[in-house]
Order: sequence, then structure tokens, then C-alpha cells
Amino acid sequence: MGKEPRSRKGARTRARLVDAAKEVFEEHGFLDVRMSDIAERAGLSHGALYHYFDSKEEIFREVVEALDARLSGPIDRAAFAPSADAERQRLLASILGHLQRYQDDARIMGVIEQVARYDDYVSAVRFAQSRRHREEIAGSIRRMQQRDLADARLDPAIAAAALASMVERFAEMWLVQGFIECELDAAAKTLATLFANALQLDDRRTGQPDGAAAAPTPK
Repeated sequence: MGKEPRSRKGARTRARLVDAAKEVFEEHGFLDVRMSDIAERAGLSHGALYHYFDSKEEIFREVVEALDARLSGPIDRAAFAPSADAERQRLLASILGHLQRYQDDARIMGVIEQVARYDDYVSAVRFAQSRRHREEIAGSIRRMQQRDLADARLDPAIAAAALASMVERFAEMWLVQGFIECELDAAAKTLATLFANALQLDDRRTGQPDGAAAAPTPK
């Protein structure tokens, strides 16, 4: 992906170009942007830009990968929560963080979603990020089922795919397409409630009051 710099100065210049490219793509979309626009925004010569990137497609893909790293901490990156109530709070915090990050980068996300429809590389990056997201959620559901906090009848992979799709599609409809009008907190609370209801998170399954630790079921 591009030409790797051999010095700290080169790394800083490359990062400067990627930041400039992100701004220009946000403002003008992908198709209307020229390499000269990116070089001008970065305050560099055309030759300096071509020293690191051969095309706008190449630098756009770098922007996509940088954003993918930023968005790759979605719904589940937590250790065992001690109760269903704690799981609900964890879900809320995680969904809120995910929506906040998406909101911060909504303009470039709209461009990425468009380009992903015809650029196989960008599509593959988006698919890989979505797959990691689903796998993490499925793992979390399995752990909750093992502790008898979530409905054991659910297939973790299917439930994860459905719930992850709900969050991802909602973020695009709200923050990119503007089909929904709501506040960030209300969106996160509603999605977290839907998540918890779908999993039937309930401390009463284990006879534990909210906040009490439930012993994990041995595998």
C-alpha cells in the first residue's frame, strides 16, 4: 500500500498526505478529486505526493485502512461482566463509543461506502472489519450463555450477524444518509436496549440480584 518511508521525516510526510487526502475526499467525494488537490492541501509538490503514492486510488485505500483501525473497537472488547445489569451497561458504553467514532468520521464514511460498491479492495477492508465485529459479538454472546445470562436457544453467530448489522446499518442511515433524526445518547440507549432484549439478558436466570457476580458455567 503505497511506498513505505525510510525515515521519520518521510513517515510524517506520508501521514500529512493521508490527512490531507481525507479532508479533500470528505469535501469533494472520490471521483472529483485530483492528485494535485491532495498535494495542494498538504502544502507539497506533485512530485512529493507521487514519491509516496502512485494514484488517488492508492492514497484513498490508505485513508480507508487508517479509518478501519479507528473504528475497529466496536461492540465487544471487554472481559467478563459480573451480571446481566453490568452487561447492559457495557453494551451501552460500547455502542455509544462506536456511534461517536462513526459520527466523528461520518463524511468520509459516506465516501467510503460509495467507493466500496465498485472498488474490490475497499469492499474487502469493510467486509473484514464487519467480520471481526461479528466474531467478537458472537464470542461475547457465548460467554453470556455459558454464565446463563443470555438466552441459550440463540445461535451466537446468527445473533451476532443480525445485531451487528443493525448497529452498522443504523449508523449509515442516520449519520451518512440522514434518514433518521435523533441525539447520540438516545440512539445508543435504544440500540443497547434492543441488543439486551434480543439476548434476553436477565440476572434472574441465575438467581443473582443485579450487580451480583454469577459463576461461569464450566465448558
